[in-house]
Amino acid sequence: MEAKKRKEKNELWEWTKALLIAFALAAFIRYVLFTPIVVDGESMMPTLVSGDRMVVNKVSYKISNIQHGDIIVFHAPEKKDYIKRVIGIPGDTIEYKNDVLYRNGKPVAEKYLDDFKATIQDGGTLTEDFKLQDYTQKDTIPKGYVFVMGDNRRNSKDSRHIGLVPESKILGKTSVVFWPMDQLGIVK
Repeated sequence: MEAKKRKEKNELWEWTKALLIAFALAAFIRYVLFTPIVVDGESMMPTLVSGDRMVVNKVSYKISNIQHGDIIVFHAPEKKDYIKRVIGIPGDTIEYKNDVLYRNGKPVAEKYLDDFKATIQDGGTLTEDFKLQDYTQKDTIPKGYVFVMGDNRRNSKDSRHIGLVPESKILGKTSVVFWPMDQLGIVK
């Protein structure tokens, strides 16, 4: 009888340890490595739509540098997290002319905008003409900052409104939509 009680006690302890480890591991993954985020608004349309659920990789940008075209999540000044695309990194000059991005004086194809540009029926452009200095009073993006824009250029609160984004405010990169199921996959 005593051995049976000891065995039950030992089994309960083993289950308790397993659950504690599982919770600790889940918390570590959730708060250190990956976190889910819900797209709120239309600023990244058509690439992302409001309600898309994505996974934010909090480690990748700490291991590798932020690249042009990355979709990042960052703490915005309004105490919200924003999802935007990186257009410029430290040392870059940025200019838009006739709906074309010029980075460091060279035209850059933004293939992720091609379909959206084709739907514009008012004869205007998706992205208005501007230079980096128009919004930031800087000729080049300084070290420790990035310039971001939403893919829905006509309806996006981004670096044109909130200024350059400090790299210290970036939570991570995101490229995986996991919900809704018909949108499941990697976005670029």
